[in-house]
Amino acid sequence: LLGDLKVSSQATIYSKGVLSKKMNPSAFYHLSRLREVRHLQEEKVGKLAYLSIYAPVRDSQGQVYAYLNIPYFTSQNDLNQEISNFLVTIINLNAFIFLIAGLLALLITNRITSSFSIISNKMKGINLGSLNEEVEWNRDDEIGDLVKEYNKMVRKLEVSATELAKSERESAWREMARQVAHEIKNPLTPMKLSIQYLQKAMAEDQLNVKELTKNVSKTMVEQIDHLSKIASDFSQFANISIVKKERFDLVKIIDSLKELYGSNPKVDIHWQPVAESIMLNADKTQINRLVTNLLSNAVEACRYKSRCDIFIKTEIVNEKVLITVADNGEGIDTDMKEKIFTPNFTTKSSGTGLGLAMCKTIAEQAQGKIWFDSNADEGATFYVELPLPD
Repeated sequence: LLGDLKVSSQATIYSKGVLSKKMNPSAFYHLSRLREVRHLQEEKVGKLAYLSIYAPVRDSQGQVYAYLNIPYFTSQNDLNQEISNFLVTIINLNAFIFLIAGLLALLITNRITSSFSIISNKMKGINLGSLNEEVEWNRDDEIGDLVKEYNKMVRKLEVSATELAKSERESAWREMARQVAHEIKNPLTPMKLSIQYLQKAMAEDQLNVKELTKNVSKTMVEQIDHLSKIASDFSQFANISIVKKERFDLVKIIDSLKELYGSNPKVDIHWQPVAESIMLNADKTQINRLVTNLLSNAVEACRYKSRCDIFIKTEIVNEKVLITVADNGEGIDTDMKEKIFTPNFTTKSSGTGLGLAMCKTIAEQAQGKIWFDSNADEGATFYVELPLPD
């Protein structure tokens, strides 16, 4: 136990003098004097640093008879590499754990939110005018309570939609009845006054009874024609949704209407067809009614003018026919432009106010559209765009 080397697995290191055959004094002190169970310290051979561990060797009686030394020659770079590998392994393991945790959280979240997605999609499809389906949910949980409230709302909405539709129909009928009564009352008043005047003349044996009878008859015929036009307008408006498509020539329709309105000595119609024929696939009667209403409005707009100039033009734009009807009339005021296609709205002193409303409906039913451009006292230009058949 004097610290001399007895045996080594690497005897050459000691025989060549690389390491001393004497035990390191510091290690000998810790084991012999301080009686440590083991001792670890750093040692050097030249520039090579290594770790060396010492431990006492005991016999069967527990007496120390030798000291065991094990040097650890792994370099610092290798040690650092092992530490780095260990840290990378720890990081990868943590990343894997986080990934698994994220996937589990996503799965759980999807299972929770899928229930809300069902209700959300149902809510997006809610429409006041259609049949809304209820959501079936068999579990009695918080989402089930939400589904119950949703189904209750759907049932209430269905009842409200029915009541609203009923109210709208009744309101429409009341408005229509009011308008019809108003329009019929207008010609009935002069008819009644004329008959009463004639009755008074006959009762007093006036000499001009024959002439009065002639004037009253003329007034009666005019007012009856007015009543007939009112009935015709309302009848056409009521049946406007009935469409009978056929193939016809638009040029022939406009040409015949040009001859009809051109017979008025006060009216000059300038007609510029883009081609000899323009074939359409639509309701011929309704298209005729549309152009007729536009021409009638153009003539009416020029009632205070000495001459009425109406310009009709057709052109083909993007596989659609564009009909233009322009006049030199009084034009449309700015505050009336938004109401011009509204049913029962009219700028005339008499009339049902259904003409342009019918024009808009006819154009839309033919997959087209109608619009206008106008300024007060500068005339108005109406445009009708209709699709050409394939």
